[in-house]
Parts: sequence; C-alpha cells; structure tokens
Amino acid sequence: MKLHFEKYQATGNDFVLVDNRNGSVSLTIDQIKKICDRRFGVGADGLMMIEKHPSLDFNLVYYNSDGSQSLCGNGSRAAVNMASSLGIVNGKAAFNAYDGEHKAEIIANGIVKLRMNNTTVENDSDFINTGSPHVIRFVKDLANYPVYEEGKHLRNSKPDGTNVNFIELLPNNTIYVRTYERGVENETLSCGTGVTASALAAYFKGYQSPVAIRTQGGELSVQFIPRPAGHSVTFQDIFLIGPAKMVFKGDLEL
Repeated sequence: MKLHFEKYQATGNDFVLVDNRNGSVSLTIDQIKKICDRRFGVGADGLMMIEKHPSLDFNLVYYNSDGSQSLCGNGSRAAVNMASSLGIVNGKAAFNAYDGEHKAEIIANGIVKLRMNNTTVENDSDFINTGSPHVIRFVKDLANYPVYEEGKHLRNSKPDGTNVNFIELLPNNTIYVRTYERGVENETLSCGTGVTASALAAYFKGYQSPVAIRTQGGELSVQFIPRPAGHSVTFQDIFLIGPAKMVFKGDLEL
C-alpha cells in the first residue's frame, strides 16, 4: 500500500497529515506507530487524517505517535492550513475533532487562530482539561529543569494518564512552557492544548489575556475571557494562535 502524506510542523510539534476524504485509507495502530517512528518511518509526534463530514468543512481524526487519540491544538492548526491548500476551506474553517466542533481562521503567513472549547477550572487546581488532560507545575529556571524525568514521573498521576506542563513565569505577561506529552512519552517542542492550559493557569497568577507563550519550538499566544463564579472560573472564547507550516510531502510504502 502506498500512502501519500504531507508533513507539517507547528512550533516544532510535527505531524503526518493524510487526505482521506475518499475514505480509502485505514491504518492499524502498528502502522501508525511505524509511520511516526523517526528511524523506520516518516517521523512525527502524531498522525492526522482529514475526512469528510456531513455538515462541517471536514472531520479531523488525530492519533498520537503510539496510536492513542486525543485533541491536538497544534495539529488542528496544521490541519486547517492543509485543508486550505486542498481548497476545502477559504480563510475560515469549521471542523469536527476529538472533543467536538472547532472553528478556526487563517490570519496571515500561515498563522492560524483556533477556537478551543470552554473550560472550567477550580481556583486551586493543578489540573486543566483543554480537550486533552494537563497537570500544571510552576517552576524556576525552566531551561535547565529535568522535564523528561519529572514529566515521566507525573504522567500517570491521573486516571488514563496525563500530559505534564512546566511553566516559568516571565515579565510582560509572558510564560515559558515545556510539556511532557502522553502518547509521545517524551517532551515535545510544543503542545497546543498544553500551552492553552498553561495560559489559563497563569491567569490565577495574575496574567491577563492575551498571554504570550514561549516554547522550545517557537512562540504562540492564547486569548480568553474569564468568567469567575464562586470557587472556579469558566474560560470562554479561548483562542490558540500561532504558525503552522508544510515541510515536505511524499509517498510511503507500507
């Protein structure tokens, strides 16, 4: 079987994307792992398939590199840019993902503004679900912090596992984020749902929307409107904003 694919990166988070609107591609978990393997396949943090949807522009199926599924914020932004290149959308997109419907807009130069679903966070919680589960840890000197070791240790601290975000608070409403991702089982250069969760966590430290975010792979920003209510805050109109770029395309023999 020959698989045609496009490789994208979104602030260093990289993905294999497949146009499966004709429904001809069906991959096993082992095949997904092989495609994402950086020595025996294309190499990626995850694999996505763009498929037809009865009422929206497209359906997005996302797999982590181990074959598990979740929402991927950076991957969704990459998929919107690919959908634009395929002529599926023109500037704006409405699509279905792992956690339901999302909307997005291509601003300029490949920058995609992705609308995330509303999220309610308890005031003293170190856990935020932004379509994927995230544990939050505020640290100092993040550049030298043992992200892999500590992330691996905390990865199973929640049922079904969790991603782990380490955040350093910086001046000028800016945070530095590094993420250990479940499914990849390693640190990635960036994590879209992770930086979104981190920006919401920074709100409780006095940071305001939009929060500027630095990652190992580049810069993003997160906008939101907080609605405090008692011992929790519901965040609405959450937007993850950043670049996504096609790196190369090709055919892989499976």
